[in-house]
Amino acid sequence: MQNQSLRPKHAAQHLDISRATLWRWLKERHDFPKPRRLSTRCVVWDAAELTAWRDAQMGGAK
Repeated sequence: MQNQSLRPKHAAQHLDISRATLWRWLKERHDFPKPRRLSTRCVVWDAAELTAWRDAQMGGAK
């Protein structure tokens, strides 16, 4: 099974945040998943990595 790649708009929707927050988290949170650059103007995130990161954050808040 192939992992799903998400462009910034869909990555933000996946995490239920704004695109501005997505880019801010990338800059400020060292543990936030890094995107993969497909070209000079195209980056994607692995949906499974985002889900795992989100779940880890929720587990730490308990």
